[in-house]
Amino acid sequence: MNYYAVLDTNVLVSALIRKESVPGAVVTHALEGKIIPLVNAEILEEYNDVLRRKKFKFDDQTVEVIIAGIISRAIHIDAVKTEEFFPDPTDAVFYEIVMESRKEHDAYLVTGNLKHFPQRTFIVTPREMLNIIELEE
Repeated sequence: MNYYAVLDTNVLVSALIRKESVPGAVVTHALEGKIIPLVNAEILEEYNDVLRRKKFKFDDQTVEVIIAGIISRAIHIDAVKTEEFFPDPTDAVFYEIVMESRKEHDAYLVTGNLKHFPQRTFIVTPREMLNIIELEE
């Protein structure tokens, strides 16, 4: 079974900091096709900008491989603006994409920052996403 999910940038950052981690397992599932990433140009731009920040010291080639892997498996969705309030306005696009995708798929938003988003059953932590996958197998 495949799962549709918007991956918040913090999940990618955590995965690159520590590959052998829960976020690392989520990203691995996305790169291997178990999780179908849901993206748009704005999300891909944020991935690229954040993962290349000097403070993280991620290798450029590693960043390129991760982003290219996500793009190769992703479904591109056009975001529909939401009226929800977000403490960080750059988080809105992640919510908009998952909401639009949920019109057709049982999609999730995977984030390490639940407090940045409205409380919804489909907005989950990386651990919760892995639990969902494990329950279905």
